[in-house]
Amino acid sequence: MRATELFPRERREVGPGAVHVPDWLDLDAQGELVAQCRAWARAPAGLRTPRMPDGTPMSIRSVCLGWHWYPYAYSRTCDDHDGAPVKPLPPDLEALAVAAAEAAGFARGRARFDASIVNVYNRESKLGLHQDIAESAGSIAAGNPVVTISLGDTCIFRFGNSETRTRPWTDVELRSGDLFVFGGPSRLAFHGVVRTIPHTAPAELALDDTRLSITVRDSGLGVP
Repeated sequence: MRATELFPRERREVGPGAVHVPDWLDLDAQGELVAQCRAWARAPAGLRTPRMPDGTPMSIRSVCLGWHWYPYAYSRTCDDHDGAPVKPLPPDLEALAVAAAEAAGFARGRARFDASIVNVYNRESKLGLHQDIAESAGSIAAGNPVVTISLGDTCIFRFGNSETRTRPWTDVELRSGDLFVFGGPSRLAFHGVVRTIPHTAPAELALDDTRLSITVRDSGLGVP
């Protein structure tokens, strides 16, 4: 038995307002999203490697929709890459995020979305524990949820507390098709990706050694 098989696979609340829904998307829906991700990754304003403010490259690659994010700001143009206008947030992805928020228990009409970040992980990629704080103070204070849809290889996602990067935290196994939503009291919880597990993606997605993470959120800045 692999160690990852010991992780719970039932729907559960990981923290107040933080919910893991396993197998939320079926394989056909996953395949459609993968095809869209490949289209979004094309230039202009396509896939790039974000860099920290000190110039250090992150171990993930990203493409943004609706608003362009780079550490730690939003822009309407791909300022840290080719300067092109960011691609719009597709209405079907916005609708999917609304459905995801409702599936996680957020009241209908509570969640609005205008920005998405698609992160691409390989077997070496990690994402250190961090808070999502680039959004407007109003959006954060309202506890507007952040939706994450996982595709491809499995990862170990670490979800912590709102006060510190140290314990307590909970490790969650996110497989292809899983949904994770956090908002409300957990909106500022530290979170990150500890590791990815290669060769765990469904073969039909042709994403061997690759994980895609689609996060959708409310920037609080208005629709571009």
